Amino acid sequence: MDVLWTIVVSVGHAIEQVINYIETHHWIFGLLAGGYIFYLHDKGLHARFDALDKRIDEIRKRLAVEY
Repeated sequence: MDVLWTIVVSVGHAIEQVINYIETHHWIFGLLAGGYIFYLHDKGLHARFDALDKRIDEIRKRLAVEY
């Protein structure tokens, strides 16, 4: 039973150290989250422009065939 309790206490201390690190270095995680959000936004924006380019190409092809 003492071994089990020692393991539980060790896990608790490890979790506490991780939480303390996050509290003191929260700006790092903020930068990472902000960068990831910017990446997703940029990726979505490029996908919209690619879709517009495909539409424009299709319209140009149709106009070229009709005339």
